[in-house]
Amino acid sequence: MGDQIEEWATQVAEAALSSTLPRRWAHTQGVARRAVEISQVLGQEAGLLVAAATLHDVGYVPRLATTGFHPLDGARFLRDEHGADERLTRLVANHSFALLEAEERGLREELAGEFPLLEEPLLVDALVYCDMTTTPDGGRTTTEERVAEILGRYGDDSVVGRFIRRAAPDIFAAVGRVEAELAAQPR
Repeated sequence: MGDQIEEWATQVAEAALSSTLPRRWAHTQGVARRAVEISQVLGQEAGLLVAAATLHDVGYVPRLATTGFHPLDGARFLRDEHGADERLTRLVANHSFALLEAEERGLREELAGEFPLLEEPLLVDALVYCDMTTTPDGGRTTTEERVAEILGRYGDDSVVGRFIRRAAPDIFAAVGRVEAELAAQPR
């Protein structure tokens, strides 16, 4: 899969995000850089991680926002308009514990039915790690600061605020698992 899927993902994401949502594009590029940085823990799945990191927020593009829930809208776009790899669409659909937010939005059954969570915990955790250690502008941050930033941006009582508070323990645990994998890598 490797380089080809990464190049394709970059072309699709850049075309969709760079002019319409430049700040989201900056975040996406930062998340993709993080994926490249940690790719050694995934071996042959590294290309898939980088592609998912590059495409994880494509569903924010206004023309794609049919449900208003970007993981689902983005995964449908990738599946329906690009015939993307099923594992890639499932990663995008479920990135960063999206199932919990889908529940807040009344879309849990729809998301889980169309795009079941991949049973590849390290790959799923790695995408959480990349997303949740990257600022909205594409810089590095801690997971705690990222969760606080999301809460501050959306507010405690918003759908996203309720979701991020519920998901925070799972996010911290996923990031911790990836950090442990990184620490165990030979230097």
